[in-house]
Amino acid sequence: MQTTPIKPLKPWFQTIEDVGSSLNWCEFFGNDKQVELDIGCGRGLFLFNAAMLTSQTNFLGLEIDYREGRRTATRLMKQDLPNARVIGGDCRTLLTKMVEPGSVHAAHVYFPDPWWKKRHHKRRLFNDEFVLMLARILQPEGLVHHWTDVADYFEMVQGLMDHCPQFIRCRTPAEREATTDMDYHTSFERKKRKLGLPIYRGLWQRR
Repeated sequence: MQTTPIKPLKPWFQTIEDVGSSLNWCEFFGNDKQVELDIGCGRGLFLFNAAMLTSQTNFLGLEIDYREGRRTATRLMKQDLPNARVIGGDCRTLLTKMVEPGSVHAAHVYFPDPWWKKRHHKRRLFNDEFVLMLARILQPEGLVHHWTDVADYFEMVQGLMDHCPQFIRCRTPAEREATTDMDYHTSFERKKRKLGLPIYRGLWQRR
């Protein structure tokens, strides 16, 4: 039985192993523009729209699910976007070992898996260690954007971020009306808002 070969997507999609032991942003993107991370980019609606609308910024999506990462990268490739890329793999490896401290302008963490069952809470992305990873990579006055539709998850994240002395909480970002299906922040936000569910939004700044 023949299988369809996976189409090469480099440079829009690479794995952590492809990148190597460290990331030099100028070499990776081919310019010295500021960099923002979309951690857990999923299907890439935010990454795609942000790259289209903000050409003066480089956007890197991190996605542990290679299939989703490749899907997003294919979309970026079709538009030949020079300022958006996806790296497949565990974001913790990249944040702790590969990104230069103080080199990231903003980190976006939208709708991470809530791991509903109490015995699975230890698998949640946000914990004290993850917050310190964000503090490590962000430049002074860099931003952390976090949205979720799960109230208890949001309360937990607020507690972690507010407790960390490297961050200060900013005013809650306002919700805006979407004009089209593509005008939502993420595909998950679109799904939840169409169901009439609230979205909890947080913004923190690196001291």
